[in-house]
Amino acid sequence: MITGVEDYLAQLRKELAGCDSATIRDAEADAEEHLRNALEKVRQTQPAVSEAEALQDIIQKYGLPEEVAAAYRDFETGAPRKYAPVKQEKSKKLPARFFGVAADPRAWGALFYMFLSLGTGIAYFTWTVTGISLTFGLLILIIGVPLGVLFVMSVRGLAILEGRMVEALLGVRMPRRPPFQEKKKGLWAKLKALVADRYTWFSMLYMIVQLGLGIAYFTVFTVLITTSLALIAQPIVVYVFHYSAFGDINGVPVLLNGWLMALGVIAGIFLFFGTMHLARWTGKLHGAWAKLMLVRL
Repeated sequence: MITGVEDYLAQLRKELAGCDSATIRDAEADAEEHLRNALEKVRQTQPAVSEAEALQDIIQKYGLPEEVAAAYRDFETGAPRKYAPVKQEKSKKLPARFFGVAADPRAWGALFYMFLSLGTGIAYFTWTVTGISLTFGLLILIIGVPLGVLFVMSVRGLAILEGRMVEALLGVRMPRRPPFQEKKKGLWAKLKALVADRYTWFSMLYMIVQLGLGIAYFTVFTVLITTSLALIAQPIVVYVFHYSAFGDINGVPVLLNGWLMALGVIAGIFLFFGTMHLARWTGKLHGAWAKLMLVRL
């Protein structure tokens, strides 16, 4: 018999064992919000009813842990995943697998994420460092507590936003809602609960590290993409526009003539597709990093 919300959540986690950690966290957040809000209504309308008795009626309407777990499993299995990777047949030859990356939406999504990460990294870093400085600086004053709560909640909101981008562009399942917070808690109690949660600090660390990663991603992939496109477009740029894609040295245009130009075009094509493979591989690594830091286990 389930006697409390924590008991229900523990059984739900047990039933969802083996599922994606983001799915488990979303299921817990949904269940906790529903159960606690329903219990609060019962306390207001029927104060004589015990929590255990009220909880049994609520669970009958919401569903037993095994029923809720089964529903989440079915949804995750049946729901189409946006930007799902294109399955590569093992029987395909190496050239087909190498050039086939162009048909993989996850490779394009990862490449777009690499360019986008510079802007998000700057925004995350600036907001997190400024918020930490202001919060600790004003914590001794009355305004420090509500400011701290708002800042930490904003970090969690940014973590959810980043998770949605990671899921959409990198194809990694991430939480779709923040952990449940009881509204009746005071500001000081909320701040202590948020500070005590390691998920809060992991999210802040992710926001700070994202600046360095964003600079690295943007720099590397900008250089690779521009170089590959310059090599591929060299014949058009030279013979149509009479200009060197590689600029000039001391006023002398840098040109690839004859067979060097042909080799340059071939090298550019291979470099472009190699960059797409690198973007997809980097996206997988970053998705694992985001899941480690932004998903509370």
